[in-house]
Amino acid sequence: MSTRTLEAGPRRRTQQAHTPKKAAGKTPSSWDAIYRVVKQIPRGRVITYGGVAKRMRLRGGARVVGYAMAASPSGSGVPWHRVIGAGGHLRLREPLVSLQRKLLESEGVKFIERRVDVENHLWTARKQSKISKTHRRKIRP
Repeated sequence: MSTRTLEAGPRRRTQQAHTPKKAAGKTPSSWDAIYRVVKQIPRGRVITYGGVAKRMRLRGGARVVGYAMAASPSGSGVPWHRVIGAGGHLRLREPLVSLQRKLLESEGVKFIERRVDVENHLWTARKQSKISKTHRRKIRP
């Protein structure tokens, strides 16, 4: 890790620069689980970074999901554009934020000014049980 000097009044202090490669002990190989969850998001729906982390009970939280989305391989089929910031904000920088907005609009996602209409487009799929209702045996008394 590199250090940098910060000027803070009469004192000088150093701060270690944060590198996303070691975010919360997660390595890129462990991001496959995040990609599997994101691939389940249907067209026209969005989820927040924190929503993905909460759904997975991810230790590093929304930040790790953000690192995984930033590192998602091109052409892998991961719909990175469906993952947004809290409150419907698009958290990327130009030119990616324009691309993300265009992709979401092409899927029918509506915006209220600069934010996604989360009330109508938030994906809140329930976790599926291990055995579906059609495959459960009837229990006789």
